[in-house]
Amino acid sequence: MASISRGKNGRRMIQFVGADGKRRSIRLGKVSQRVAESVKVRIEQLVAAKISGHAPDDETARWVAQLDTTMLDKLAAVGLIPKRKAATLGDFLDSYINSRCDVKPRTRAFYEQVRDGLLNHFGSGKPLREVSPGDADGWRLHLLSNELAENTVRRRCGQAKQFFTAAMRRRLIPDNPFAGIKSAVQANRIRFFFVTPEQAEKVIEACPDAQWRLLFALSRYGGLRCPSEHLNLRWGDVDWEHGRITVTSPKTEHHPGGASRIIPLFPELLPYLRDCFELAEPGAEFVITRYRSTNANLRTQLLRIIKRAGLKPWPKLFQNLRSTRQTELEETFPSHVVCTWIGNSQPIAQKHYLQVTQDHFEKALQNPVQQPAVSARNDSQADPEEHEKTPVLPGVAAECGQVHIGQVRKRGLEPPRTVRSTRPST
Repeated sequence: MASISRGKNGRRMIQFVGADGKRRSIRLGKVSQRVAESVKVRIEQLVAAKISGHAPDDETARWVAQLDTTMLDKLAAVGLIPKRKAATLGDFLDSYINSRCDVKPRTRAFYEQVRDGLLNHFGSGKPLREVSPGDADGWRLHLLSNELAENTVRRRCGQAKQFFTAAMRRRLIPDNPFAGIKSAVQANRIRFFFVTPEQAEKVIEACPDAQWRLLFALSRYGGLRCPSEHLNLRWGDVDWEHGRITVTSPKTEHHPGGASRIIPLFPELLPYLRDCFELAEPGAEFVITRYRSTNANLRTQLLRIIKRAGLKPWPKLFQNLRSTRQTELEETFPSHVVCTWIGNSQPIAQKHYLQVTQDHFEKALQNPVQQPAVSARNDSQADPEEHEKTPVLPGVAAECGQVHIGQVRKRGLEPPRTVRSTRPST
């Protein structure tokens, strides 16, 4: 039988005689008598199971499985449960990554990259419980010393934080050493670049074939993510009759309603899509067929094309094409409509996509700024001196009109003359 004792400071302790006949105790700390009684019953059952050499009953086994690491260590110290083998960093990370059957190859490759960085810094055999918040700070500084960009460091720290959160959920560690490390990616406006229509046309003229011209146009004029959304585009997704394209988005498919979106068949995009349609092999399924190999490095090829066009490569080649298109469309259509077409949210667009362009400054210099209307007051309330002292703040007046997506057809979006269906004939 076990007993409960209470110290002068209100802390409770359970004492019992173990299977070896020795008297042992487990300190519970400041808990209520009801909690102490519940723990006492479980300890008595564990002692009985130890003496009889049998496994504890199912209810006691479930109770043990739900305990935190501190209580598990206390039970193991008095011989009521086996001592747990300390989980090492290398074994845990390998186990976690292998268990993630729900992630895509690119995500798994990122997991492995962060794992390799952690193991190179801490060592594969380092116990998980010995990784401290100070160690996490040291790893972040180590990444910065390798001249990695701040956002790159934040992404890797965020992934390390996810690893150790999973270890907490498995009750391998009591807390997350990366909990205080900043991991939110910041907007880097220094790397924003607006690709003008003139620059885009030069790049398109330097492209080697029709499919590369379409690849570039889908990013610049369609706002697609490269390469995932380009390579998933099928001819069956192109609705020539209604001037729309269904874009399958692997990146956002895990979000509700994010598996696909519908965009207009923009007039700027139409000629390049039409060219590839007319050149497509009979029965072709995918729009882009020549650059589907995993060895096809589209970024490297685009760098060569931009240099061939006589232009200086801009930062974040494909990201800034999407950013440019979203900034462009926001001048004509409501923000929620543009975000639906681009496939992001308004907060993300404000932080990572929308740019201030040279054209904005030129328009500001050409157009006078209208003054906001001042609410009228009656004569008894009016104070001429107050009117003279109160400054009137300038504002910008903008005319808003309804946007009808169907109007895009008025700009000549009829299907190609040789097309009688939504897909090439077999």
